[in-house]
Amino acid sequence: MKPKRIVVVGGGIVGLATAHKLGRLFPQSNIVVLEKEGRPGAHQTGHNSGVLHCGLYYKPGSIKARLAVEGIREMVQFCRHHGIHHDVCGKIVVAVDEPEVKRLRDLETRGKANGLKGLEWLEPEAMREIEPNVTGRAALKVPQEGIVDYGQVTAVLVEQIQAAGNEVHCHEKVTVAQRIHQRWLLQTQRNEFHADYLVTCAGLHSDRVSELTGARRDVRIIPFRGEYYQIKPERQHLVNHLIYPVPDPEFPFLGVHFTRMIHGGIEAGPNAVLALAREGYRKTDLNVVDLVDAVSYPGLWRFIARYPRMTFLELWRSLSKKRFCTSLQRLVPALRMSDLTTGGAGVRAQAMSLEGDLVHDFAFVDGPGALHVVNAPSPAATASLAIGQEIAERVKYNLD
Repeated sequence: MKPKRIVVVGGGIVGLATAHKLGRLFPQSNIVVLEKEGRPGAHQTGHNSGVLHCGLYYKPGSIKARLAVEGIREMVQFCRHHGIHHDVCGKIVVAVDEPEVKRLRDLETRGKANGLKGLEWLEPEAMREIEPNVTGRAALKVPQEGIVDYGQVTAVLVEQIQAAGNEVHCHEKVTVAQRIHQRWLLQTQRNEFHADYLVTCAGLHSDRVSELTGARRDVRIIPFRGEYYQIKPERQHLVNHLIYPVPDPEFPFLGVHFTRMIHGGIEAGPNAVLALAREGYRKTDLNVVDLVDAVSYPGLWRFIARYPRMTFLELWRSLSKKRFCTSLQRLVPALRMSDLTTGGAGVRAQAMSLEGDLVHDFAFVDGPGALHVVNAPSPAATASLAIGQEIAERVKYNLD
């Protein structure tokens, strides 16, 4: 079956990459992207740290590990081909005590299993040659990691989609999705669209959009806000590359770290605090519907019961600049609180199960004439082209 029209709901980087790949796999079809905001990439894509993640952390054999490794290679090639600002500058992951040294060795093993090249174990002297202001027992050098302008990537993807004769529509929030006679009728606040096949890549609203189509909402999106500080220009010499801690096994996030930005400057962060709105980029942002949706979900309370200490510490770090700075000083002791100015923030769309488990892997759900991306957290931006190819091939398989 060759569909006449495939509609992709969601104009973030994953939705755009998917439309781009669908256009190549189905050149005779009309590919249409529907984005609810006034511009593509307005939320997770436009609020992330701009890091090119190469697949160090992810469970070998997982979809995320495979697509992260494939994705960074393709993303770097895409950036080179289209003249997009990027820099494969490398990073170091620092162990500050003996328990972390053991976990760092495990990370090294995992990275090699995922196919990463050039990983290098650094003793303190070698570590300080790269980052003179970092203190630790050991570090792992990850040369394939880098930084990029995802805003530019998004703009080029839109250009590529439109150059192929396909469409990107903004201000089109899908409110109704009905399956009628083997086709989809999609109603937005302004128009109607018909589709032979439907792909949803709705990010922070992925569970709600898939539920619109009749799919079961087996997991819930719980928003975690990540807040950043920036290092003042006169103190940016403290950091040369990307500096990460060894992840805490008690909490399923990477921990605060230092990131060079592609257009200059150094970011420090993010934390991972429960947000009161799915698009809540400030501490005071509140969406009652989002809040009720989260606090009425038993999985959230089971998650908090499992990680009470870390949940409290993340909230404390959000409210206390001093606490935030103390966390950063584990890696760079010379950093002072006066070196930090308030930066931006992003919100991570994290799928959570009813049991309170975070869904770590990328997750796709098939439905009648549809495929839903129900979980695509970091490193989805890096892996977006590979994710798009994966989705396009699954669509072709489903249609065949």
